[in-house]
Amino acid sequence: MTTMPGLAILGDSGTRLSLLCSLFADRALMGFSATPGWDLRVLGFWQLRYDGVPVEVGARQQRLLAALAVLHTQPRHVLAAILWPDSPERQSAGNLRASVFRISHELPRLLSATDPLQLDCAVRVDLHEVRELITEITLAGARSVPPESIDLLQDANLLPGWYEEWVLDQQNHLLNQRVDALQGLARSFLISKSFSRALGAARAATVVDPLRESAQHLLVRCHLAEDNYASAVQVYRSFRAHLGRELGVEPSTHFAELLGLDSALGEPHQLVRAMKMG
Repeated sequence: MTTMPGLAILGDSGTRLSLLCSLFADRALMGFSATPGWDLRVLGFWQLRYDGVPVEVGARQQRLLAALAVLHTQPRHVLAAILWPDSPERQSAGNLRASVFRISHELPRLLSATDPLQLDCAVRVDLHEVRELITEITLAGARSVPPESIDLLQDANLLPGWYEEWVLDQQNHLLNQRVDALQGLARSFLISKSFSRALGAARAATVVDPLRESAQHLLVRCHLAEDNYASAVQVYRSFRAHLGRELGVEPSTHFAELLGLDSALGEPHQLVRAMKMG
């Protein structure tokens, strides 16, 4: 295995991260291939690897690399303001210069240290692969989408535990993109009568955003497509209870009507109940 000068390999924490990464070893879409070079992970947790080996990076450098992975190419003054919003302009610019200098000297060929600043084009970033998958689904639906795509979209949580404003904005944006893509897959599978795959995609969408009524509605449609009325009603009742606890509101009347339910009670109308018993 190739080791570059200046790389500090993680110890025990690196071993734990490597074990977690092994769970995704067969998922080429996550960008962690066997090809020599840099891999940057920002989904699930932050990690930088060279030739598959975790590399230790300081907190400031982590934040800079994460920003470039998520926001792509950015002018230096913009990055400085994003990463150090509470610091005077001169100080934030100095912080950025120091971080760029350290990365350029300790982690060769990771940055294109120009202005605007960007990651080297050879760096593999898991987020970029997921964004490409979302674009593919948006343009082509379920055609040519690998079976593991549903799991990848469900698990693609951006920098969990990071609470900076720019990260929160990007987390919310990616979450919406993931739900939209999963719902698109579910609809495509329903049209092609691939009900099991439709159910998996719809269920994943509800995991990503449990309070999204459109995802719950789609999950109910999938159960009904399989003539599974009991599971469809259970989904509605669970969602109704969750929505009440979290937001103090009820699902839409349209959602209840899909199942022939009394929206105020979550129970079947008398006519529907008679039809089910008959």
